[in-house]
Amino acid sequence: MMKSTPVRAGIIQMTCSQDKEANLEKTMVNIREAARMGAQVICLQELFLTPYFCWEENYDYFNLADAIPGIVTSLFCSLAKELEVVIIASLFEKRTEGLYHNTVAVIDADGTMLGIYRKHHIPDDPGYYEKFYFTPGDGGYKVFNTKYGCIGTLICWDQWYPEAARITSLMGARILFYPTAIGWALSQTGEVNRQQFDAWQTIQRSHSIANGVYVVSVNRTGQEGAMNFWGGSFMAGPFGELLCQASHDKEEILVQELDMDRIGEMRVHWPFLRDRRIDSYDPILNRYL
Repeated sequence: MMKSTPVRAGIIQMTCSQDKEANLEKTMVNIREAARMGAQVICLQELFLTPYFCWEENYDYFNLADAIPGIVTSLFCSLAKELEVVIIASLFEKRTEGLYHNTVAVIDADGTMLGIYRKHHIPDDPGYYEKFYFTPGDGGYKVFNTKYGCIGTLICWDQWYPEAARITSLMGARILFYPTAIGWALSQTGEVNRQQFDAWQTIQRSHSIANGVYVVSVNRTGQEGAMNFWGGSFMAGPFGELLCQASHDKEEILVQELDMDRIGEMRVHWPFLRDRRIDSYDPILNRYL
């Protein structure tokens, strides 16, 4: 049997300043470094252009939004073509006046923008007042056929929902990318912090196992307001094995080779897709039973 070509995934975990232009320049430098390290598909953290502004409800922050396509995506299209890399960029999208989304743009290695995915699950908790800013995505779950293979993109709060991972995997995604912004409240104990991080990583690794796919989760780091973003960006294999993980408190670029043949191996030996009882799943469409 012919072997598949491995994919080298890159993740950029960084802090963000109040200077949007400086964050953009820093990100572009980091993309170049990830490409130099051999990355072919590079994923950025959630809302990488700014600090995580959703910690409060403030009308002024709507001025931070960008059009898609727009200036930022145009810059990334040129950079992706130059470096021959796929770029997954998480942006605060202004669709029109009064209509905003938390959106990922996927740019192929030839500089073509393949499309966007708008975050479906929108949290509303202390420190994460996202419903004030973001309209839930209305374009369905998405996969993108890039130069280096079929990928799916989901965003942060989406990562807690097995339905989103399952649907995106069933659509053909071989790697699920999760741009993320999640952290610890400064008032929490170390034990609570550990439990939260473990739960966050465990749920995503379970998506790898249940669907036989790779998961790449990219978080920010650094203290912003009353939140200490916990970093810990990681990649997991199709049986949930931890392939690499960034630190909690440092900016890091990680590049990892992903063996695409492992997907077929795991799905044959652990045939969860074969044994699904799709005739019995109608109740999942109810809010509560």
